Amino acid sequence: MSTMVYGIKNCDTIKKALKWLEAEGKPFTFHDYRKDGIDQEMLKKFVNELGWEALVNKRGTTFRALTEEQKNNLDESNAIALMLVQPAMIKRPLLAHAGKYHLGFKPAEYADIFAE
Repeated sequence: MSTMVYGIKNCDTIKKALKWLEAEGKPFTFHDYRKDGIDQEMLKKFVNELGWEALVNKRGTTFRALTEEQKNNLDESNAIALMLVQPAMIKRPLLAHAGKYHLGFKPAEYADIFAE
């Protein structure tokens, strides 16, 4: 099974994760939400695996730009709709490896993931 990294190319955390994978000689495919797109089916799979709350990047500028009403009324269906329109709202990177999904990047966690 191949390793997929999902995110946005100009994100600093994505750059760190890709650099780590390259330095460790781990083959991967990068899926850029802006260039390669994201659809409801893909997003629902991520939500089923990780939960919509975990997927929403609440520290990002895209989330902070939402109205108070949007933030206060966030549920799974609203979150999916917003993430489809604004994929920068999806926490990144999202790593798919060995049939499991992982959010965020920390070198030690990636080392554990790839040691399995």
